[in-house]
Order: sequence, then C-alpha cells, then structure tokens
Amino acid sequence: MSAARTRRDALPTSPAPRVPRSAPVPASAAAVRTDLLLLALAVAGVSLSAPLIAATAAPALAIAFWRNAMAVGALTPFVLLRRGSRAELSGIGRRPALLAVAAGALLALHFGMWLPSLHMTSVASSTALVTTTPVWTTLLLRLSGHRPPALVWAGTALAFLGVLILTGVDLSMSPRALAGDALALAGGMAGAGYVLLGAEVRRTASTLAYSYVCYGTTAVLLLAVCLASGASLGGYDPRTWLKLALLTLTAQLLGHSLMNRVVKGLGPSVTSTAILLETPGAALIAALWLGQLPAAAAYPALAVIMTGLALVVRGDRRKEPAVVPETGV
Repeated sequence: MSAARTRRDALPTSPAPRVPRSAPVPASAAAVRTDLLLLALAVAGVSLSAPLIAATAAPALAIAFWRNAMAVGALTPFVLLRRGSRAELSGIGRRPALLAVAAGALLALHFGMWLPSLHMTSVASSTALVTTTPVWTTLLLRLSGHRPPALVWAGTALAFLGVLILTGVDLSMSPRALAGDALALAGGMAGAGYVLLGAEVRRTASTLAYSYVCYGTTAVLLLAVCLASGASLGGYDPRTWLKLALLTLTAQLLGHSLMNRVVKGLGPSVTSTAILLETPGAALIAALWLGQLPAAAAYPALAVIMTGLALVVRGDRRKEPAVVPETGV
C-alpha cells in the first residue's frame, strides 16, 4: 500500500492552468445583464462629454481643470472616511505613485489639447480623432517590443485612412477646423500614454488609489496652466456651473467608474469595443442638442475610423493583456 502511494506521489503532476489576470470572471446570466446595463449607462455618460464641453461657456482649459478638480473632491470623502481606502492610498508604493503622477501629466496633456479642439472643429470630428487612442497604444506597444497580430495592423491602417478622409473634409471647410483636428489627434496620442501607464500602475494599486493620485495631478497641472495663461476660473453664471457639475458626474465619475466596474465581469474586449460607441453617441447628441450636423462626406470617414478601431480591439483580444487598462476620455 505504501509502495503504491510512493509511486503515485512520484508521478509528475500537471500544473494548474494559468488564468490571465484580466480574464473576465465567470458570472451568472443576471450578473451579465446587470453589467451590460451599467456599460450602456457608462457609454451614455462619456458620450455626453464632448457636447457638454462644446456647450459650456467657459475656457477650455478651465473646463478641463474643473472636471478633474470636482472629481477629486467627489472621491475625497471615500478616501478620508474609509479606512481601507486610506490604507490603499498610503501603501501605493513609490514606483506606482510616480507612474500615477506621470499618467496624470499625460491626462492633463490629453485634456489640454482635446478640449480646445471642440471649439475649433465639429464634435463628431473631434471625438472620432481623440478616440484613436487604441491605434497609438498599439504602436507604442510595438515600439516596446510587443508584436501585435496582423488584424491589429490592418485596423490601424484602416483607422489612419479614416483620419485622412476626415481631415481632408475639414480642410475643405477651414484651416481652423484642420487645426482642431490636429489637436484632437494629439490628444488621442497623449491618451495612449495615459492608458499604458495606468495599466502598469493597476498591477499593484487599486482603482481608487490610482484615480485619486492621477486626477489630483491632472488638476494641479491644469490649474498651473490656467493661472499662467490667464484663463478665467470663476465668475461663471449658474448654468455654466451646472454644466461643469454635470460633466463631472456623467463623463468623469459615471462613465469612468462604471467602465472600471463592469470590465471585471465583461472583460476588456467587450468594454473597449463599447467605447467606440462614444463617437456616434456624441455626434447624435451634438446634432440634436447643438444643431451640429456633420458634412455628408464626414459620415463615411467616421465609419471607416470606427471599423478600423473595432479591428484593433478584435485583433488585440487574441492576445489578452496582462492588466486591465483605464478606459474612456
């Protein structure tokens, strides 16, 4: 008996299958339906971002500052009153903290370039160009040694074709619109760096700790830029303050927080693909609320960009990332 047990113990055992940390957690049908409903609310929240910014009578840099400052203010009670949150923040570690600060700097750059573009070009064009973030993320990953699948490169090329079509449309309208397109595109590039740094920070830090440090850094940097440039930070009418609060609630807190909430159950692929709905969502809201109807030639350009981004997400799904990145603008 003991000999047989000894032989069994000596047999090699197969290691347990390794599950990627970003793999969605199996959930019940009811939980999946709940996550899909929350994801729909999140997409609606971020889709309101660009139209609200375009309709707000305040300097673009001031809007960017207040959006982040108000978000930090809303998160502060959770950090101060919850013992676990205080422990997460104090124990974040030096390297993750520095990366979170760097991510905040890139987020400030992202907002600082994208928001002014909304007053220079159409909401549809600006949103489509700033959501090219997945394309730049893929290129940055390739430069760092990763080899994206062929489908990702095909999607990248298609998205660039859409960008060229879209900027060509705006060039026929005015040089100012073209400059707005360039700012939005640069905002998408900065957003890619923000996503990659955020993904690295979230290897060890919680979403609350990372968001608090990141948004706080963004707010401080944008405040400095506003003071240096002379952008007015106050004296707005009540309707403007209401729009700023609504922007913070819908795009920054509702949109970002719910996406971070559902990505665990639905997975990064489904969540990232849903983000692409921000472009037509923002265009529809701008058309109904602001009367901004894009030129007829802009519609196929938007469709080409969205198709390319969808291919990027689909191709990247075949190589699940090790960490779930932050999403949304």
